Amino acid sequence: MTFSVLANFCRRLPVALAILFSTASFALAEETKTPAEKKLVRVALYSHAEEEGATSGPTNLQRFLAPENGFQVTIVSPAEIRSGVLKDFDVLVMPGGSGSLQAKKLEESGCEIVKQFVREGGGYVGICAGSYLASAQYSWSLGIVNAKVWDRSHWARGTGEVSLALTPTGSDLLQCEADKIKVYYGQGPLLVPHNSPDLPGYEVLATYETEIAKKGAPVGAMVGTHAIVRTMYEDGRVICFSPHPEKSGGPNFLMMEGIRWAGSRP
Repeated sequence: MTFSVLANFCRRLPVALAILFSTASFALAEETKTPAEKKLVRVALYSHAEEEGATSGPTNLQRFLAPENGFQVTIVSPAEIRSGVLKDFDVLVMPGGSGSLQAKKLEESGCEIVKQFVREGGGYVGICAGSYLASAQYSWSLGIVNAKVWDRSHWARGTGEVSLALTPTGSDLLQCEADKIKVYYGQGPLLVPHNSPDLPGYEVLATYETEIAKKGAPVGAMVGTHAIVRTMYEDGRVICFSPHPEKSGGPNFLMMEGIRWAGSRP
């Protein structure tokens, strides 16, 4: 190697190294972006309460639906939904409480707006009461998931911890390494297929492996019914949770991943 060639090589080496390190740094930065730096899932969280209690569903949900986990959450009222606020969100979360009261507060026009939001590609997440509301069984329900409630006469069957058995799809979608997991049950719907010809069938993500059978509810009725299901309602994603993973005891990641899926348009 001549002196001139060597000198030229030495002059170019710092530039080449700078480009190399710049490219590597950019790639590393892309790989290590925090959820907050990525696009946040815009969550509309329903509430008709004047003030939420310290342990209410919306209060629990707001604890982890935060930018560091990839979410931007806003409480929305029935009146705001009727006024068209859902156009600014990716997904609507209907928490626990009373499905019939949620429908009453939304009014017929609000219920139709929710259905239209989902039809056009918005996401819907039902938790306990919100899953009753989503079902296709009651006169007041939305009919956006092809499900009915098993043993509906014993809906008030009691509360407590139960075990869920996740399907392979459920474990993958909800980022759960175990195929069985414990969660709080608060008289949510025991979901089974409704077999309506106007709706697609749903996919089971988890079933009840154990049960609550208090207040006269028959033993054995709950085991094997569907605890978490997902479906499409025209262009929108719907996921329903019968139990309460949003409680402080969790597992909150089930709820986060379910909301993330519903809020990511296909």
